[in-house]
Formats: sequence, structure tokens, C-alpha cells
Amino acid sequence: MQIILASSNRGKIEEIQRMLAIEVVPYKELVDIDIEETGTTFAQNALIKAKTIFTKLPQSIVIADDSGISVPALDYRPGIYSARFAGEGASDKQNLAKLIEELKIKGIKKTPAYYTAAIAIASPLGTFTTHGWMWGEVIDEARGDKGFGYDPMFIPEGFDKTLGELDKEVKDRISHRAKALKLAKIVLDRIL
Repeated sequence: MQIILASSNRGKIEEIQRMLAIEVVPYKELVDIDIEETGTTFAQNALIKAKTIFTKLPQSIVIADDSGISVPALDYRPGIYSARFAGEGASDKQNLAKLIEELKIKGIKKTPAYYTAAIAIASPLGTFTTHGWMWGEVIDEARGDKGFGYDPMFIPEGFDKTLGELDKEVKDRISHRAKALKLAKIVLDRIL
């Protein structure tokens, strides 16, 4: 049975394939459809993506990820709007710059933050969701060129470097997505 990933984000595709150690096919290679994320939580948006693709390819297993960063000092923004914080179609670099700008406007150099990942799985056996979190702090500058998204400004709890400075092997062990995928793998092992 083919496993389809309801994402076109290159960084997520690479991470998910690496962490699950299985081959996934990005949905855009099979079906040309835009998915509108209308949920109010990461889990709702992940389910919307997984179910939308599953209805088009019902003999598949579809995995969807919705994730982002939340900063309590900024009223938990960007949250579910992390991928479009600087506007629809914004690049990772633009979203990162916008979050750094928001911190600077408030005079914040470093503050607690956390990443959330929700993984949804849609299959002929039903739908499932898992979650993972990574706690730490955001800083008002970008450091490092590894990872993607907000990684260059996020320092995980217990570390003194940003995810942009840490090796991917470290991120793969501690990240919100790694934690959610570890649980998703249990589900996949049961339905494959």
C-alpha cells in the first residue's frame, strides 16, 4: 500500500521520510489539489489535509503534518499560522524575519516558546492523530543554517545552540515532529 504525504514542504518531506525510515510520496506528484486549512488547532488542520487527500486516493495511507511554533509572550502567535505568519505564500525566511521583528518591537531578546506537531493518518481502517512538543526559547536573531522554518531562532530546552546550529541527528532525536512521528509509527505498524 502506498504511503502519501499531504505536504509539499521539502523540509517536512525529507524529515518525515528520514524519521519514519519509509518512502513517502508527496501528494502533489499524484493529485493536483489545493487544501484549505480551516481548522483552529494543529490536529484539525492535519486531519483536514489527510482526509482531503484520502478522499482522492482512498486505497492509500495518507500522512499529514501540521506544526508550528507558539510564543506565549506574543499571545501564542504565530501558532497555527506559522507557515503563513508573514502572509499567504510567505517563505520560511520571511516568516522567520517577521517573528524576529515582532520580538524586537516588544523589546524581547529571549523568551519561552514551544513547537507543536500534529500528525494525522487517514487509511481504509480509519483516521488517527498523534502529537509531539518541543520546549525551549526563541531569540531575536537567526543563528545557523541547518533545519528550516523557525529553527535558526529556536533554542531547545537543555541546549545553548539553535536548531539552525545543531546537527540534524540531534533534531531528529528531540524535535516535536520526531516525538509525534514515533507515535505515528506505532499506528502505521498496526495498519500496514
